[in-house]
Amino acid sequence: MVTLLLDRTRLEIVLSPIERAVSFHRDNLRIARETITKVQLTDDAWTWLRGVPNPGTHIPGVVAAGSWKAAGSVDFVLIRRRRPSVVIDLDGDAEYGRLILTTSHGLALTQALRLDVSAEPADVEEIVATAPVPVAKGSRRPVIRPRPA
Repeated sequence: MVTLLLDRTRLEIVLSPIERAVSFHRDNLRIARETITKVQLTDDAWTWLRGVPNPGTHIPGVVAAGSWKAAGSVDFVLIRRRRPSVVIDLDGDAEYGRLILTTSHGLALTQALRLDVSAEPADVEEIVATAPVPVAKGSRRPVIRPRPA
């Protein structure tokens, strides 16, 4: 899963070496904070996928990564299986119109974008954890795991 770093001016999406290889991206993504117009949480990011990979990797239901071109727009996609994801709409970014990322930190990102943050990049989970006003976390369903035989 990607690591999301946020400061006053930008959101940085830190890619692991494997994520860089499958997405054909050499560096981390840096998005100006003022270009972020909307952040949405989703349980099924595959429904948000549009266009074709160019360049990118696509194994249906397993992984979709890279730049996806559709009619008049380019999205950056990094989806793994059916995991919680975040869809970030951008307006005015030179490279992308939308980011679709599999991350368990989507809720923390939406909360951190509302808070005043420092000039130094910090993980979105740390920003929410150190907020002066407690940020309410959503209720989670208990995970039921089978016991080993």
